[in-house]
Amino acid sequence: MCGIVGYVGPRQAVPVVLEALRYLEYRGYDSAGLAVHQASALEVLRAPGKLINLVEKAYAAGFQTHLALGHTRWATHGAPTERNAHPHTDGDNRVAVVHNGIIENFRELRQELETTGVRFSSDTDSEVIAHMLATHGADLESAVLALRPRLRGQYAVAAISRSDPHTIVAFRNGPPLVIGMGEAENLVASDPAAVVALTRHCIHLEDGDMAVVTAGSVRVLDAAGRRVARPVSHLDWEPGEVERGGFRHFMLKEIHEQPTAVAETLHALLPNPAAPSLQHLGLGAETLQRFHEVRLVACGTSWHAALVGKFYLERLAQVRCEVDYASEFRYREPLLEPQALVIGITQSGETADTLAAMQLAHTAGCKLATICNVRGAHAERLADFRLSTHAGPEIGVASTKAFTTQLVALLALALAWRAARQRTTFGVDGLADRAGGLPYDLEAALQLAPQVAAVAAELEHASNALYLGRGVLYPLALEGALKLKEISYLHAEGYPAGEMKHGPIALLDESFPVIALCPPGELEQKLRSNIEEVRARRAPVYVLGDAENAQLVSLARQVIPSPSLPWPLQPIVAAVPLQLLAYEVAVRRGCDVDQPRNLAKSVTVE
Repeated sequence: MCGIVGYVGPRQAVPVVLEALRYLEYRGYDSAGLAVHQASALEVLRAPGKLINLVEKAYAAGFQTHLALGHTRWATHGAPTERNAHPHTDGDNRVAVVHNGIIENFRELRQELETTGVRFSSDTDSEVIAHMLATHGADLESAVLALRPRLRGQYAVAAISRSDPHTIVAFRNGPPLVIGMGEAENLVASDPAAVVALTRHCIHLEDGDMAVVTAGSVRVLDAAGRRVARPVSHLDWEPGEVERGGFRHFMLKEIHEQPTAVAETLHALLPNPAAPSLQHLGLGAETLQRFHEVRLVACGTSWHAALVGKFYLERLAQVRCEVDYASEFRYREPLLEPQALVIGITQSGETADTLAAMQLAHTAGCKLATICNVRGAHAERLADFRLSTHAGPEIGVASTKAFTTQLVALLALALAWRAARQRTTFGVDGLADRAGGLPYDLEAALQLAPQVAAVAAELEHASNALYLGRGVLYPLALEGALKLKEISYLHAEGYPAGEMKHGPIALLDESFPVIALCPPGELEQKLRSNIEEVRARRAPVYVLGDAENAQLVSLARQVIPSPSLPWPLQPIVAAVPLQLLAYEVAVRRGCDVDQPRNLAKSVTVE
């Protein structure tokens, strides 16, 4: 959740670190800080609020240094104030650390240190790390090796020492850390997005790893203290992809990037639509036929994608499929058999609960797959099979293009499995070929922005909203409501339309807007009946549906046109107007679209 950056090399370190932190602003944070090695001393600057507050302090200080740590904090222990911002140091400023995660035994460690006379200057769990490292002397590497067995919980830490102006030591257990490999310069970061402006080559540290990083070398030791070689991953991102590119917000840019992202994901997963197969990813027909069921585990928006995936796998491929929140799956003692394929769906590949669910399934003897957007991420390293999406870096906290490419990956899996099992389903012949037209369908959906903006103008002052869908579109009702909640702070709920009479209908009146997903298709008439029930309670209805259908037009306050598509393609295209609606409402309400309050892009700690 927090952002970590460290730089060592020939450049002035402060501008490099501040720029890298800017690329991590999307993760969500409440304060920022910087530690530098300056004239044989460690200097620390911290500021509450946005990164710009730290930037102003840093440039006013005029640091000249080639070694620096930076941090953006998302508060856990201690209020979001300057004194609790990172980096933290010991009392004599011998060591500075930045930390992502939670030290579960920090209270007992703090009490132990206080009995020896140590004074704490913050309320955080992280400060104990700096004090404990300082007690082990000047050799930071040895101090880390001595400290790690005493820490319980999850942590990613980068540390520098006053006695060594050339070295960063980084270590992790849980939250991610990567080493960006430059030319005679190196970066430590919590996210590949922070290193892409400097290099596209990075090492992903494994749990238990410690990296000793200088300008000219990177040495990695595993949990047992043995030197190990970790593979170098290549980031297929351009530096410009982590810029807004003329758009007002990253979210809007990423909504508009969906046609390209979907096209590239389709091409990578289904290179021959005439004969759908994932043989090139290790999931050929014989392999797929060995699995008797699929378990999809995910969180947030990825969980909504999994719900759609259940429709794809069961209806198209006739494969039994269960969907679980990863955060619940890992604790409910699920019944797992080796014949199950467990698929973790995660944009970042570093979502803590999803990784834990995958590890639980691995322990039970299941084969693992992942649908992930970051090459070399932890989920990809855990998985036996990788259905990589090609959305490029997604900076906005509210997921958009990652979601639609996850749907494409699940559709590709279902089509390949359908072909492997030689199943036929009426009404979806030639679906893989028709899926090739999705980029054009998405382009058409983007042209609906004016109609969407008109609906947003009416929702701007609402206090609540209800999203309704049926069949494969009810997960999109959940996703549309989530998007609205995330970025506009307007309370919204998504429901299967048939469940409306089991509770939500009691809320409806003329001030409670309803957004109904009613495109042309097999359940259109059922949904129209639900809309009639809404209208009978005088609630305003906004419909994503057939704008040529006179009955539908008569029921709705406004209709956003929706094309006639095979049912498996409807969720992918319907996502666009729902994303645009949330975006437009949030902008009208003056919300911080890319960095909504209290949220982080990737939840890397439990």
